[in-house]
Amino acid sequence: MRTIAENSARPRYTFMVLDLIARVARPNGQAGPLVRDGEALVPIREWLAAAIAPSGARYHHRRMTADKVRAALDAKGELPDDRDEAERLVDAQVGERIRETGMTAISRAVSELVRAGLIKRHYQGCWVDHENRGAQRHAVYTVTDPVRAALYPSIATSENQRKPYVRGAHGQARAAAAR
Repeated sequence: MRTIAENSARPRYTFMVLDLIARVARPNGQAGPLVRDGEALVPIREWLAAAIAPSGARYHHRRMTADKVRAALDAKGELPDDRDEAERLVDAQVGERIRETGMTAISRAVSELVRAGLIKRHYQGCWVDHENRGAQRHAVYTVTDPVRAALYPSIATSENQRKPYVRGAHGQARAAAAR
């Protein structure tokens, strides 16, 4: 936690992101590029944003955003006359804004975790070395062994594997060294 606090502007949020990544990571510590969400496979950034969104939902923020969206649609003349249809359209646009904001916050938190050396990030997909970073590439996050061992002490990592026996003098097994 100290490392996260020293490297993050929002340490609690960043820790939640780290914990979610560690929970979906495979035994080798890698999470992504896709994560199973029910029957669907979704990119890890989208899954993280959706998973963490309920913890940051504030009713008054959502209401203010809905009011702004409604006013913008009304100003453009795109707000339907039917009240129910208008609410569905506003809710859909509010949800999209929240998702985009969440993805930006996830990216920022992951960048802080990478800077802190707690995870590694690389990309998989089309045009991996393309100059356009968004060229259908998906992020893959790798949680380092010390972090995995700290978060989940019961998993086997190189940081917490037990030795079957202790070596004695000159690299011999202890029983042989005692003779």
